[in-house]
Amino acid sequence: MSFLAKLMSIILFIPALFGLYMTDADDTEAAFLKAVESVGYENTIQTAIPQTELYNMVTEHFRSELPEGKTEKKAIIIGYDGCRADALSLIGGKYSGIQKLLDDGASLNLAYCGGVNYPDGENTQDTSTAPGWCSVLTGVWADKNGVYGNGQPKSLEYKTLMTELVEDGTIESASFITKWGGHFSKSDSTYINEKKYCEEKGLNVAFNKTSGNEGSMIKAAQELKEADCPDFTMAIYEGTDSNGHNLGFSINNPYYKAGFRHNENFAYDTIRTIEERDTFESEDWLIIITSDHGGFGTGHGGPTIQERMIFIVANRY
Repeated sequence: MSFLAKLMSIILFIPALFGLYMTDADDTEAAFLKAVESVGYENTIQTAIPQTELYNMVTEHFRSELPEGKTEKKAIIIGYDGCRADALSLIGGKYSGIQKLLDDGASLNLAYCGGVNYPDGENTQDTSTAPGWCSVLTGVWADKNGVYGNGQPKSLEYKTLMTELVEDGTIESASFITKWGGHFSKSDSTYINEKKYCEEKGLNVAFNKTSGNEGSMIKAAQELKEADCPDFTMAIYEGTDSNGHNLGFSINNPYYKAGFRHNENFAYDTIRTIEERDTFESEDWLIIITSDHGGFGTGHGGPTIQERMIFIVANRY
């Protein structure tokens, strides 16, 4: 983290010492709905897209015909961990990744996690990191991939986009970039079995654990600057999740706002790195920004609308 980012974190933490930040009572469903409405989503909560659809978006992109003048397909999912759907009411400014995509004609849709839309019933899986991203990467919910919460290794019956597309020859390489050890760096990590499988099979799927949020952005930029960069990249930025756990998942919490803007800046830099590639004009890029879950209070995992409703921004579809 840069000196400026560290200084901002210290300044924003001071109100917490005096109890001046948001309380759960202030974060009502009505306030959430009002903020979501102000974003200008193309769909409604009733027609929200299941986050599992991201799997289909990526696979269809790689398996479709190349547009005229393009010679190679590439894709990236930029994940804003713990980012609620109402946080997009904060977008804007010169260095906003989401705003940049929207200015270039991207679609903007509400989506849901937890296995079921709101308020159709209780969650069928936690609105948490492991089940959220696993549903994105496998295209199925926990009743099939087996990941209902954090700390549950996924079986190999449903492989991720990275492994499946490399193994069947659709793409040559894939990269997963994250700072959180719960993905593949611990004995009970979600993808620990799949990581071992890729290593044993010699598949060109890289599982990269970084030292921090800024480290994830730097690693993504390093790889994207390579002439032969991974065909598919999954890069997760965790400013919203980290700051939400510290002081509260709420757009009225300045600390959460700062986490969102950090993610936005990292995403902007990532997209600019893609556009600065020497071969960019001949490449057909699918660029998606999305989230795994929202949050309420200082946690998540439950069935509230604040935890369940997320978003998908995509330069295709």
